[in-house]
Formats: sequence, C-alpha cells, structure tokens
Amino acid sequence: MEFRHLGRSGLLISEIAYGNWITHGSQVEEEAAVACVRAALDEGITTFDTADVYAGGRAEEVLGRALKGERRAGLEILTKVYWPIGPGPNDRSLSRKHILESIDGSLRRLQTDYVDVYQAHRYDYSTPLEETMQAFADVVRQGKALYIGVSEWSATQLRAGWEMAQDLKIPFVSNQPQYSALWRVIEAEVVPTSIELGIGQVVFSPIAQGVLTGKYSVGQQPPEGSRATDEKSGANFISRLLGDDVLTAVAALKPLAEQAGLSMAQLAVAWVLQNSNVSAAIIGASRPEQVRDNVKASGVRLEADLMKAVDAALDPVVERDPAKTVSPAKRP
Repeated sequence: MEFRHLGRSGLLISEIAYGNWITHGSQVEEEAAVACVRAALDEGITTFDTADVYAGGRAEEVLGRALKGERRAGLEILTKVYWPIGPGPNDRSLSRKHILESIDGSLRRLQTDYVDVYQAHRYDYSTPLEETMQAFADVVRQGKALYIGVSEWSATQLRAGWEMAQDLKIPFVSNQPQYSALWRVIEAEVVPTSIELGIGQVVFSPIAQGVLTGKYSVGQQPPEGSRATDEKSGANFISRLLGDDVLTAVAALKPLAEQAGLSMAQLAVAWVLQNSNVSAAIIGASRPEQVRDNVKASGVRLEADLMKAVDAALDPVVERDPAKTVSPAKRP
C-alpha cells in the first residue's frame, strides 16, 4: 500500500481507502462487513470513510466494532454530517446545533475520542457558511476532529469555505467527490481550484458502482447479489449507469486491462489514482476478495498510451458537465 498526503496537509492516508456506504448495516450482514474491514487492514489500508447517515447510523456502529482493538494512531477515520439522522427539524443540515450534536453521536458509534477528518456531507444553502465553519472550528478546537473536509462542493463553495477556514485557523484539507473514468465532472473546475488551495480529493465510486468491473453486460440480467439487485438502496444509485451505450463502452476496456495485466476493477481504481490531486480512492466491498483485488491498484502507473485508449473507449459516454459537480440527491 502506498500513502499520499491529504491535500497540502501533513496527514498521510492510504491511497486506497475503505468506505462503507450502502454495504455496512444495510446490504451485507455484520459478519461479512467485519471480514471486509479485516481484509482491508491486512492489505495495508489505514483510511476508513463513513457517515452518520449511512444505514441510519448502523454503518458507523459496525465500523467502530470492526476497528475495535486496533491502534488508534495507526488509523485515519473520516465521517460526515449533513443529511437527516432523525425526525426533528434540527436533525439535519450544517447548523451549529446539528454539527455539535452530530459529532458526539458519531464518536459514540465509532467508539473513538476523535475522527481524523470531519466532513460536510453536502453544501448547506439553508445555513450561513459562517455559522457552519465556526462550528467546525469549535469541533477541531475541542479535539474531536483533527481536520475538516467537505463532500461534493463546487469550486466556488470550496474557495469560500477555505477562506473562512484560513481566518479561523483550522485545516480545511479535503473534498470528497464522485470521480471515475465515467464521471469526470470535477476535472474542469474543482480540481484546478483544489490544487490552488491545497485541498485533496478523497474520491468515491472509482469503479462507478461496480459498472467498471465489467460484471454487467448488455442484454443480461445483473448478477445475483450485485449492487444492481439490492432493492434496499444500491439499485437506486446504479440504474443510470446500466444503459446499453455505457455497458458497450465499458466492455471495450476488458482487452486493455488484460494487456496491462490488471483486472477491470484494478484498471478503474488505478486510472483514478493517476490524477495527482486525488489523495485516495474509496473502495467498498461486500466480500473480502473484492478488497484484495482492488488494493492491487495501489502503486500502479498506467502508460500514456493506455490512458489514451481508455479515454477513446469511454469518450462517448463520459460525463464532464461541471454543473453536475454538486449532486444533492446522492449520498455517498
């Protein structure tokens, strides 16, 4: 496993992180979830990403139990706040009340005294940014988080938040956007702004919800147990990627992966990691062998000709529109 700095901070994180959106507390049973976490640890992953909203808090609880007994200083734990976690009007948003109450709930479920990065799960248009950033500053000064990050913020929002963080003297170091060879909307504006400000990307869905593994084929039913068959949550997020045009383009990657001696999943993760602004790619898994396969992308350097061939194969179906940088309906 190789490690990268999170933005321009001194914090090193594993370039492949393990995330439990959809899976823990929802798609897979706890025994399988714990087995995936143990496999991640065995493969050298030290960075784990979750959120209070995943499976109604159960994902944080499962991760906390799975990591119990590990040396805390040897881990980097990231979680998020914003989405509703209860029925009340203040059980959501980035208000001071919700942030200060939510961090305590996350720490309790994760069984830890602090998280390494506390992230705003989306931009909150209903709360003044000054209130949000001051609350994050207080979380940092209380020792409950070491760094601050966000998820799916636009370039303009990143700059505004970063400038306030500078005034408050707190480390705003990361953004967590969707990014894959199929979904490149951050490249136009978010990445250049982040490079300027010293913000690193911790990207989710590098294998596009499993589509870039090649497991889905034109005219065939999704494999049993795959995310596309998970009616509880996963199927809702993957349906837009299962069009014949996308699946046909993805199928063209198989010979390219074979030529490079990689699985299609490894090629997809390695492709994301070629972007120098990416500090880590988050993988998820329902089985330990998926973790073991994906981590082999760490340290892989793709030749320029291979990168061009991937681009040529996927160009007709790649999403690049910067207007889609912020996707408030999605919850990775």
